[in-house]
Amino acid sequence: MNSYTGDGSLLAQQLISGNSKAYDFLMDSYYKKLCAYAYTLTKDHADAEDIVQTVFVEIWINRKKIDPNLSIKSYMYKSVYNGFIDHYRKRKPVTYLEKKYLEAIDMVVEGEREDESELIKKVNREIERLPSKCKKIFLLNKKEGLTHVEISEHLDISIKTVEGHMTRAFKILSEKLSLG
Repeated sequence: MNSYTGDGSLLAQQLISGNSKAYDFLMDSYYKKLCAYAYTLTKDHADAEDIVQTVFVEIWINRKKIDPNLSIKSYMYKSVYNGFIDHYRKRKPVTYLEKKYLEAIDMVVEGEREDESELIKKVNREIERLPSKCKKIFLLNKKEGLTHVEISEHLDISIKTVEGHMTRAFKILSEKLSLG
């Protein structure tokens, strides 16, 4: 059923109406290309396939919301990229120091309220004392919620550099706050 190749809106309309042959055509046309693209992001074949399969499932589930005026190809590549970002955030490993930091925060939250504001002030004071680049990267991650990949792209530095600054920040904070 190659009548979809010229006009993306026809393919979109067929998908919206629930035509499984249009969906099969979409899979046949884009699955391998999207897996290759996802692999460039994840560097892991299994993760790449998981992301692409999730995108295809979501396209079928949400097919009634497809805009026939938009490029399906662009939509699919953007969906894979967004899937990668979600996947990265969920699977981002927590370093030993991050774990200690989170445990300390949990203890404070479960502890007495009057000590909490004092510790928060102390944490903020120590964050302000971090070396400037280290502090900037730490705040982009912890305050703004950016991933290491997003920070590296935003600041035009390597992911390893971001990870190094984050490790350094946690090491300094754990020493200053006696979290170890």
